[in-house]
Amino acid sequence: MTSERRTLEIAILVCPGYMPVDIIGFHTAFGLLPDVNLHLVWKDLDEIAGMPHFPTRATTTFEDCPADLDVLYAGAVPPEIFEDAEVLAFLADRGSRATWVAGVCAGSLLLGAAGLLLGYRTTTNFQLHDNLAHYGAVPARGNVVEDRNRITAGPATGSFEIGLRLLQAFFGDDVARQSELMMEYAPRPLFGVGTPELAGPELTEQLLARSAGMGAVFAQVAERAARRLGVHAETA
Repeated sequence: MTSERRTLEIAILVCPGYMPVDIIGFHTAFGLLPDVNLHLVWKDLDEIAGMPHFPTRATTTFEDCPADLDVLYAGAVPPEIFEDAEVLAFLADRGSRATWVAGVCAGSLLLGAAGLLLGYRTTTNFQLHDNLAHYGAVPARGNVVEDRNRITAGPATGSFEIGLRLLQAFFGDDVARQSELMMEYAPRPLFGVGTPELAGPELTEQLLARSAGMGAVFAQVAERAARRLGVHAETA
């Protein structure tokens, strides 16, 4: 916990095709507090569309984003972003100095593509979990996985849970508890099938089959990243 009251600098990546569900909980947790500069960052300030369609504008360009961040945060983005040199350079630069580096869903893999997860225990959504080793990460199971100053999670609720955990880190238990209550964060899933273990093999296989095309694309991107990062095939 920080000992002095100061303004936090937090950057959340947005881009064409990003998943708003992966950032909204974190954005809410910090955005409702004073003493926080919350930057939605992208290359420019033109309107972009999240996925499903969600019109958004960045508030800060890569160039204008503070050099020293308290949190660098990324949610899921399309595969082409993983090989965008400007995006990777921005993440690598800011992430090298950030107090915390956080990723949700495929955002974890994006951080890995920027070289920020080498040797760190990391998680992501179950459909892409096998890709983690290609980025030099140490694959770990769990909705939220914390290793030193890296914190990663699965989709949707992971955004809220990382937000609350980092509120605790910066502001202490009382602020985090109040925020959890203010957001009434108390998930009660309708069907209780939110993990492969809970869903069982039949439903899990149905979903994997439905997302196989996109999974194959992410796997190809991960293999190319392994070569670029120098991650050995036996490790990946």
